[in-house]
Amino acid sequence: MSVFTAVSNDDLARWLGGYSIGRPVELQGISAGVQNSNFFVTTTLGRYVLTLFESIPRAELPYFLYLMAHLAHHGLPVPAPIANRDNEYLGSLSGRPAALVARLPGKSVTDPTDAHCERVGAMLAGLHLAGLSYGRRQENPRGPAWRVRTAARLQGHLPADEQALLDAELVFQADQDFTRLPRGVVHADLFRDNILWDGDHIGGVIDFYFAGHDALLYDVAVTVNDWCVDADGQIMPSRAAALLQAYNAERPFGEPEHKAWPAMLRAAALRFWLSRAEDKYLPKPGEMVLVHDPARFRDILRLRMQQAYPLPLH
Repeated sequence: MSVFTAVSNDDLARWLGGYSIGRPVELQGISAGVQNSNFFVTTTLGRYVLTLFESIPRAELPYFLYLMAHLAHHGLPVPAPIANRDNEYLGSLSGRPAALVARLPGKSVTDPTDAHCERVGAMLAGLHLAGLSYGRRQENPRGPAWRVRTAARLQGHLPADEQALLDAELVFQADQDFTRLPRGVVHADLFRDNILWDGDHIGGVIDFYFAGHDALLYDVAVTVNDWCVDADGQIMPSRAAALLQAYNAERPFGEPEHKAWPAMLRAAALRFWLSRAEDKYLPKPGEMVLVHDPARFRDILRLRMQQAYPLPLH
């Protein structure tokens, strides 16, 4: 959630004139994240998050906004989009597609406990189950086709040993068949900074702009690779057990998912190594931009190639 496009107070005031949420009081840029321009907006009637979409095609944006509305309707702690007076979620501001969502309570944790991981697992299963009734469909925007395109763009930028690792992993992943795994809506970016904690409870699940239709197991792998690891990226058994058992209690893993799990952990690590390498070597200009170190997920990929923590038994 970086700031690539600035918004003036006057432009914000004019834009909010099309809403029924009061007058602007404060506008604050959010520096975390890497894809869109995000701001905290406080008005005389409440607190919101404003997003200006920098790279997602406008035609694809209703999928994300209506997905958040759908999940919030099902009781999940998801930021519901705010409709303007024309009953539209999506508008335009500072030359970019723009949307407002409710700002949820809480803050992220950097050192989760087993109890945190248990709640995350249960919440993720609930999200997947609620997503089964979502009528719109859009493929994971950072799935296999994106992987191949991004790897091609990075040719000539990576050190020789990393290029060899990438080439080998692309061949390995191309041989995997995940098509028979249970599929549905995936958040696809459920890192620690995308869950807000209100005391011991989850106050908010945010940043759905990588969501799409994919194997549900992929979402679990993305989540485990961040929530259940130590500083070196090694899976911590107690955290992983807490998350996976809580998820399994709500949506039991099937035998094909057990078999696919080691390869899926690798696929999830590869996705974030590639995206972070792209941000490092092929950056977009921005006013406030946070770039994560790609070495983190390069190393996690290597670890997952060596060993994978198993899924819980049926």
